[in-house]
This record gives sequence, structure tokens and C-alpha cells, in this order.
Amino acid sequence: MSVRRLRLASGCLLFAYVATHLLNHAAGLVSVAAAEAVRSGFLALWRSPPGTVLLYGALALHMLLAFSALLRRRTLRMPWLDAVRILLGLAIPLLLASHIAATRLAHGLYGLDDTYTHIVGRIWAADGGPRQLALMAIVWCHGCLGIHFAARHRAGYQRQFHLAFAGALLLPVLAALGFLAMGRELAPGADADSPLDAAQAGMLATAASFLAMGFAALLVLGMAARIARGVLERRSGRLVTLSYPGQSVQVPRGWSVLEASRAHGIPHLSLCGGRGRCSTCRVRVSHGLEGCAPPDADERRTLARIGAAGDVRLACQLRPTANLAVTPLLAPGPSSPYPEGAMQAEREAVILFVDLRRWTTLSERHLPHDLAYVLERFFAIVGESVRREGGVPNQFIGDSVMAIFGLQSDLPAACRAALRAAQAVEAGLEAANGELQRDFGQRLDFGMGLHAGRVALGEVGWRDTRTFTAVGDAVNTAARLQELCKEFGVRLVASDTVLHAARAQAHQAAAHVLPLRGRGATLAVQAIRSASDLVLG
Repeated sequence: MSVRRLRLASGCLLFAYVATHLLNHAAGLVSVAAAEAVRSGFLALWRSPPGTVLLYGALALHMLLAFSALLRRRTLRMPWLDAVRILLGLAIPLLLASHIAATRLAHGLYGLDDTYTHIVGRIWAADGGPRQLALMAIVWCHGCLGIHFAARHRAGYQRQFHLAFAGALLLPVLAALGFLAMGRELAPGADADSPLDAAQAGMLATAASFLAMGFAALLVLGMAARIARGVLERRSGRLVTLSYPGQSVQVPRGWSVLEASRAHGIPHLSLCGGRGRCSTCRVRVSHGLEGCAPPDADERRTLARIGAAGDVRLACQLRPTANLAVTPLLAPGPSSPYPEGAMQAEREAVILFVDLRRWTTLSERHLPHDLAYVLERFFAIVGESVRREGGVPNQFIGDSVMAIFGLQSDLPAACRAALRAAQAVEAGLEAANGELQRDFGQRLDFGMGLHAGRVALGEVGWRDTRTFTAVGDAVNTAARLQELCKEFGVRLVASDTVLHAARAQAHQAAAHVLPLRGRGATLAVQAIRSASDLVLG
């Protein structure tokens, strides 16, 4: 198992502990007695010998791996959400030390039964309620950010994100309300006196101080080690020269090219945040590639996906050990900054293209304002049909409309919604054609293309002119299918991917397996005479 997976596994175990702990707090909304009853099950799970080993083993492993990752990081420049996650994580041990001493250590060393009545009573008597609530919020936010960063590119997480977000918001609120309700239920000062004698209480306070100061000392030593490492690397000459177009920088061996770019303020795209989840940080290596380690399996897959040449590498994965000359292939210019992270959402979606036919002929015969009226009618029919089925009419370009389905649903539901929208578009345009024939002497004909696949979602554009859109092979393929409507003489060409996911059948449809322009593989499609011929499962 990789280091990253070990850190994720230990973090998930700790997250489960925190979630069950907060659920226990939330039971305090009923009563202190109810919270105590739930606590018995909580303790049976987490204070059993296996639970204790798992919990503290995960805690030690997670802290060790996170600390190691922080020390290995060559630059502290990073996206702001990453910085927030790390700062919250560093604050947790400092705030948690006294809580551990008052519960786990007191129970283990002196047999103290750390009941809610005793602990909550003492916290409120010592005016420690705000500190406890702050600790809950910090721990929960750190865990949620870690889970989000790890899972945000997974289709299942994206489909259920609204549920995950609701749960992540609701659970700590209920826990805080339960904690407050228990504080109000207990009489001021109830059971606030410690059953421990002064020596025992002093020992626990000293232990809490040692825990907090020990972690703080490790943190200071780690930062000092980072500084010392940099000084030694420079004095010992363990530097490599990275040459960019018009600029050269020196960095210690082991830095990634992306870290070097960030540390020296060199514009360098990395839309996934430097995690090897995209290819936007790609560079062309013009000198020194033979001295670099070969790409690992993940990088090879990404480079193969984009059909990269042999001299192209991912900057976030390339760690030169000798001088290197690189050119960031997708680097933004200084006058058109691309916001890092703007295209981070990735999910399965359905893309619908609708295009008018014989628009050039209509344009030659009518005045510009008349044409604008016709386009408005067309856009309104398509836009309303798409919106009604839960899609997003995304781009209105010339005489074409692109729509996205699946932003808030799973793929089968998105496919069914897109097919219903295609039927509604056809019905709406047919209904409008009588009026258009009368007023303009020509009916509107059209073609539609439908395909589903993985896309990146976000804003693209330049400066203030930016728009939300989808980017990926599914978008290009849907546009190609729309063009095939002319060749097949039909209203709709849909991929089998969409039809099978929607469990849809079409009468009077012709099946084709096509090599599409711009694609290396073939695609099975159905050329459907009319969207009304569709039967949805």
C-alpha cells in the first residue's frame, strides 16, 4: 500500500471515530441520560482492546505520515484550501492534549469514569465550552476537507455530494446543540468537583502540557530541519538548474518541476492541485530527460490518455536529479491569469448538442433583426426543454446549443432526462414550425447528438469573460454525432452508452459502429429518425 493510501486509510478511521463521537454528543439533545446510554455503545467499540489499538495506531500513523509529507514538501506555496487543511490539522494536537488527559489518561491511570455528567459539568464550570466547540469544529473541518480532496474526482462521490455536504453540515451542528443542551440540563457546577486529589490533577495537567509542548517542539524542529536542509543543499552544491523559456532557476534535487515553478513565481497550470489527476501541468523536456527517472504507472496512464510525445512529462511528477530544460505547454500568459483549481470538478455527464439546419439559406433571405427573432425562439424552446428535465443549457453559439445533464443526478437518470429533453425539443420546434412557415416561408430543421462520458466541469474563458462549461471527449463526441444527423437523414444520433444507461429503445433506428473523426476507437450509435420514436424504460 502506498504512503498516500496509508494516510488516507488512517484518516478515514479517525474520521469514523470523530463521527461516532459527534453522534454521541448529538444524543444530548434528548437528555444527558440518553447521551450516557449511547456512550456505552461508543465505549464498547472504541475502548475495547482492538478499538484502542486501531484508534491510537491510526492517530500515530496519520500524524507521522502527515508530518513526513509536510517535511518532504519542498515549497509551502499551495492552493489556499490545502493550506487551511494543513493549518487545521496542526492545531488539533495542541487543542486536543488537555481533552485526552482529562478523559483517556484519567480513566487509564486513575480509573476515573469520564461520564458526560462529570466531563460536561466540569467543562461548563471552567468556562471551557467555547474551547470544546472550537475543537469539534476544527477536527471536523480538517477531516471533511481531507475526505473531499481524496474523493472529489470519484463519480460516486460527485453524484452523492449533496448528501455528503448535508451530512457534513448537519452532524456537527447537532453535536454542538447536544453539548449545549447537556450544559443547560446540568445545574451550574453540578459534579464540577474532580474526584481526583490535587496530586493526580496536577499529574494530568502536566501530562497535557507535555503532550502539547512535545508536539509544538516537533513542529518547530521540523520547520528548522526544512530550513537547515535548504541551507545544506545550497552549500553542498546539491542543486539542479531548471531552464524555462527566458528564465533559469536553481532548486535542490528532489523538487518537482511544479514545486520549482510555484516557489519562483513562474506561471504554471495545475488544475488538480499537483496530484497527478490531470495533464494541465505537462511540460516538454528539451534537455536532460535521459537523467530523469521514468514515469510511474499513474503518470504513464495520464500521458497515454493524451497521446503525449516521448519528451512530454507531468511537472508535478517529474523530479530532476540533474540540469533540465523544460517548457510548460499549457502555462498561462501574464496578461490572462487562469485561476488555479477552476476546473477541478470531474464527473460522468451527458452532453446534448442541438443544431439548426439550413441556417445559411435563411440568413440570406431575411433581415438581421428577423433572424435574431428566429434564433430567440429556437434558443427559448431548447432552453426551456432542457431546464424542464433538469439539464443546464450551457452554450448558445451561432445556431447551436449545448446542454449538460447529470450535475445533480446519477448517469442513468441523466441519460433518461437528456432523451426526454430531446423529445421535448423536437415537439417544441415542430409546434413552432407552423408559425415560422407562415411568417418566414421556411420551417426549421435540426439535428441532435447525445453522448455520455467523463468530463471536467468549471469556468473557462479570458479575464472577465468566463463561462461555466464541460470539457472532455464526451463533449467532442456529442458534437460529432450531431453532425452525423445530416449524413443519416435523421433527427437524433445517440450513442449506445446513453441508450443502454437509460434502458431506452428506438423504433425505426439504424445501428452503426463508427470511427469518429478525432477519435482512435470506434463508437456504437443509433441513428434515430425522430426522437418521438424513443421508448424509455
